[in-house]
Amino acid sequence: MNDQIIEEFRANGGKVGGFFEGKPILLLHNTGAKSGAQRINPLVHATDGHNYVIAASKGGADSHPDWYYNVKANPEVLVEVGEARISATAHIVPDGERRNELYLKLENILSNFTEYKVKTDRVIPVIVLEPTA
Repeated sequence: MNDQIIEEFRANGGKVGGFFEGKPILLLHNTGAKSGAQRINPLVHATDGHNYVIAASKGGADSHPDWYYNVKANPEVLVEVGEARISATAHIVPDGERRNELYLKLENILSNFTEYKVKTDRVIPVIVLEPTA
């Protein structure tokens, strides 16, 4: 499924249909924590100043998505937004007020984020992607 979204994203200047239609999407390029392989994950994002904000929601599952462990181990990432490719550093936001404010931004973009936090007992990590250039 991700391959289809990535292809559509690139063919349409960062826009996709279906579940993500009308939502801000980015492609997160990350390096596998164990394998060292390059991975790409399409994710809904919010902005905070010049930074991008994403959440390791995994649809409200009780475990973090694999890409979370990848950016934790290898925080230097590449982000595709629209037709731009941006080098960035991933920062995991500590639990607390700031994390909650950023998560609310995501909930305001996609109401499913509210459902995700209710479905799981874990605190869903919020990650800020800070452009390095």
